Amino acid sequence: MAYLNKVFLIGNLTRDPELRYTPSGTPVANFSIAINRVRTNKQGQRREETTFVDIEAFGKNAEACHRFLAKGKTLFVEGRLRYRVWEAPDGRRRNRLSVVAERVQFIERARIKREEQPAETTTTPAPEPAPEEVTFTNDEEDEAIPF
Repeated sequence: MAYLNKVFLIGNLTRDPELRYTPSGTPVANFSIAINRVRTNKQGQRREETTFVDIEAFGKNAEACHRFLAKGKTLFVEGRLRYRVWEAPDGRRRNRLSVVAERVQFIERARIKREEQPAETTTTPAPEPAPEEVTFTNDEEDEAIPF
C-alpha cells in the first residue's frame, strides 16, 4: 500500500518566526499562518472562516525564515503533517497537529500606483503584476539563500 503525506498551504504569517536550537544545535523556526476562506451560506450571507496552522522549519530553512519573514506577509508552504502526543506537567495528555515545512515561498505582490481616471472614461483595469517569489528549501546542498 502506498502512503502520501503532503500539504500545500497559502496564508498570512500571524507572528514573526521564533528561532530556537535543538540540543544537537539544529535551528528550528516556529510560526503560524492564517488561511482565510470566504463562502456564502444558504441565506446568501458571506461568511469568512479562518484556519490557523502551526508550521515548523528546520536547518537552513529555519534560519532563512527567521531572517526574512515578518508578520503579515503572504507565504506558500509545502510540507508534511506531523502529529505529536505528550504528557503535560499537570499529567494531562496533550496533542498537536502541525506542518513540517520542506519549502517556504515568500509571496509579495508589487504595489500598484493607480492614477485617478476621469469619471466619463471607462477602461478595463490593468492586470496585476506577477507576484515576487522567494523560495526557501531544506536542501543542505544549497549554501546561499536564493536572492
